[in-house]
This record gives sequence, structure tokens and C-alpha cells, in this order.
Amino acid sequence: MDTNAAVASLSALAHPGRLEVFRLLVHAGAEGMASGDIARATGHVPQTLSGNLNVLGHAGLVSSRREGRSIIYTADYACMTDLLGFLMEDCC
Repeated sequence: MDTNAAVASLSALAHPGRLEVFRLLVHAGAEGMASGDIARATGHVPQTLSGNLNVLGHAGLVSSRREGRSIIYTADYACMTDLLGFLMEDCC
């Protein structure tokens, strides 16, 4: 991961609401969650949740897929792993 991508990811996570959504999606696993379920779990209103998911998506941390009438969101584990690797690169 390059510095610009790391900054984009960290910037996206530097917001309490977005961090809450991302952690929820990490916990949900590969199955992901529908946007309505995310809203109910976090208490976010749809407009705020949509904005937060867009920011996380543009940073590459979240992806989405359509299932019927629902949009399912999942954490992008590869991006998360790259970010953690970048942060630990010069460690120890």
C-alpha cells in the first residue's frame, strides 16, 4: 500500500460513525450486511449511513453487491490487511 492509499483509508476511519460501521462489517464477515440492518444496528439515519458507506467505499475499505432489492456491504479484508501491513512495516 502506498502512502496516499493509507492516508485515504485512515482518513475514512477517522470518524466515529464510519469506524463503527467498518467494525460492524468486519464482525459480520464475508456474508456482509444489508444497509437497513447496518442502520438498525448503529442507529444511523439512512442519509448519514449512505454518506459514511460512500466514504468507506471510496477508500477501498468497503465493497457492495446487490442481492434482490438489498445492497449488501462487506469489509474489504485485503485492503484492511494492506493497511495494517503498511502501519507495521517498520515495526520491531
